[in-house]
Amino acid sequence: MSDNKKMHLMQDTENMNNWFEEKTIITKTDIVENTQFSSNQEFNNEETLSINNSKLQVKSSQLIIQYFDKINLKEIDPITVLNKREKLSFEKGFDIIVDETNNLIFKLLSKGIGWQSLEDQVIDYFNNHNINLQEIYNWLLYYQNDSNSIFLFGYFNYRGIGTNVNKKKAFNLFIDESKKNHILAQHFTRDCYEYGNGTIKSKKLAIEYYEKVANKNFPYGQFETGYCYFHGIGTKKDLKKAFYWYDKAVNNGNIVAMYNLGHCYKEGLGIKKDNNKAFELFKQSAEGEYPSGITMLGYCYGEAFEYYQKSANLENMIAQFLLGVMYEYGEGITKDIGKAIYWYKKFSKKGYQSAQNKLLKLQNINNL
Repeated sequence: MSDNKKMHLMQDTENMNNWFEEKTIITKTDIVENTQFSSNQEFNNEETLSINNSKLQVKSSQLIIQYFDKINLKEIDPITVLNKREKLSFEKGFDIIVDETNNLIFKLLSKGIGWQSLEDQVIDYFNNHNINLQEIYNWLLYYQNDSNSIFLFGYFNYRGIGTNVNKKKAFNLFIDESKKNHILAQHFTRDCYEYGNGTIKSKKLAIEYYEKVANKNFPYGQFETGYCYFHGIGTKKDLKKAFYWYDKAVNNGNIVAMYNLGHCYKEGLGIKKDNNKAFELFKQSAEGEYPSGITMLGYCYGEAFEYYQKSANLENMIAQFLLGVMYEYGEGITKDIGKAIYWYKKFSKKGYQSAQNKLLKLQNINNL
């Protein structure tokens, strides 16, 4: 290779627009698989690439240059690109981003936020930090340094964020990290077993993972364990155990468990019937923006239009939302889509996704 060609090679490497899309970590196996050698052509082990402490080291740059033209890869300098990656990784603080994203997922799941809303908020987090999804995905592809980065890489594959959905790959990543007691990895391993995502469906194994995270005080795991006992999923139906785990999850702020425990009190399931307790739990669930909790709160109030109207005018968010529901469906009052949109708008301005979704739906249907 000429000196001029080497110079252009270095320039091309420095000017790469997408430094993650290149297949840059080259090992002895890569070279053997992509190069045609005659029977008398061999690599001397002392002249090939070796990996020391998980970092690529080149012992003979002349040998690499000699064979670059024969390899089915773009001509690049692996050391230069690796250094560039490390520099960009440091500048963008991807390691911090990974930890913060794990914390965000943990917090949202603990509260009981639904899967799609969870994914939307994770993506919003990256957008707010000016991070392209493909960029963070590729960083995770190359830098799986700890349990948080490996779990997040699995989550990206599980939900198809920055890549195509690959649940088998996600399951393998989850189960490996679950063995290291990573709570989120254990939670998602449970989901894989329950629905047969990326592995063989097993309700029995699912309940084992439910209880693992529940015993670690993970609120969503506590709620799900209660749900399994309530419905007899993967275990014998046991309403007292269901109540026990629902109560644990409620004390840790899970809005779905609040709703389910409210039903236990309302119907006397696993506990003595108590309508006052049921009402308080439905109210807490509604205040946490759980749709079913909001609906049940309205049910408890009964014909409470005047109450809703007064509270809504005093900027009570739940009352504004419920007024929108009443006007949308004509429950207890004359149906009025215009007024429904009005109240959903007031509620959605406070940033609540449930009202925003209803607002968009009504506007699209009515071309408003």
